Amino acid sequence: MIYNELGQSGIEISAITFGAWAIGGFMWGGSDEKQAIGAIRRGYDLGVTTIDTAPIYGTGLSEELVGKAIKGNRENYQIFTKFGMRWNKPGSQQEFSSDQGFEELWNQVYLDGTRDSVMKEAEESLRRLGTDYIDYYQMHWPVDNTPLEETMEALVRLKEQGKIRAAGVCNFSAVQLHEAEKTIRIEADQVPYSMVRRDIESDVVPYVQKHSKGVIAYSPMQRGLLTGKYYPDTKLSEGDNRKYSRFFKPENIRKVNEFLSKIKPIAEEHEASLAQLVLSWTIHQPGVIAALAGSRTPWQIEDNARAADIKLSQEQLQTINSHLSELELDLVKDS
Repeated sequence: MIYNELGQSGIEISAITFGAWAIGGFMWGGSDEKQAIGAIRRGYDLGVTTIDTAPIYGTGLSEELVGKAIKGNRENYQIFTKFGMRWNKPGSQQEFSSDQGFEELWNQVYLDGTRDSVMKEAEESLRRLGTDYIDYYQMHWPVDNTPLEETMEALVRLKEQGKIRAAGVCNFSAVQLHEAEKTIRIEADQVPYSMVRRDIESDVVPYVQKHSKGVIAYSPMQRGLLTGKYYPDTKLSEGDNRKYSRFFKPENIRKVNEFLSKIKPIAEEHEASLAQLVLSWTIHQPGVIAALAGSRTPWQIEDNARAADIKLSQEQLQTINSHLSELELDLVKDS
């Protein structure tokens, strides 16, 4: 496994990080507790010591499963969680609604970055995780109608109390990162980044490189699209939010699979799967310190962890990027 420093926090994290959204079940078609706990523990055996979760992932279920999995071994993990998406307390800014095709719960999800809400969410996360500190606490989404300074001040207080070790954000632009840092040091920005979604390269990546931070890439396999396991006629189950993603339009799936067939020989050179190659490419990118790999079963995390052992040459990276430059998807309203 490769380990990188989280910004300048002194916290070493595994480059392949366990993405715990899916084990919460919400928007992923359910959850299996035994398999989820087994996946986290198998990941640890393979060096995947960093876990990223959030309260909204299964309305607390993901955090609870993480807590059960790390019990008795807490000090050897780096736990990331988030705040700001409330389902149990209406706030000032509603974020989702069921007319987007998502589950009914989205009718009740609000963004809330107020000081009191952040402090309360931290206590709830600590309880569910069964720990007295969070290694890395992240603002899940920017909030328009709460002053960012107020939200960041709550993180200052939590750090002073020893309840969090480092502060971070998700889905922030470079401008928003700069604004947040007026109050507290931000160690990284967790943002969507994949072979087919590279917009952060124009602003976020240069910013984090200049200011000694990092990019934590989520959806590096674009919700599974880049594994090559989906086809234009694939039927996704009810409750699977990928049914509504522009990336999973039949024509886009076809084009992506054509691209994957071109880079498959590189995967074969390394005796690796396409998914492993995609993850390896991601952690080879400038500014990226970790890639979140969602896993629901032990065999999935075994597959994901192997990606850290793949060393891509500059020639191989250039070949992949050359093929990527020829790939054009219809992402007018990407989700």
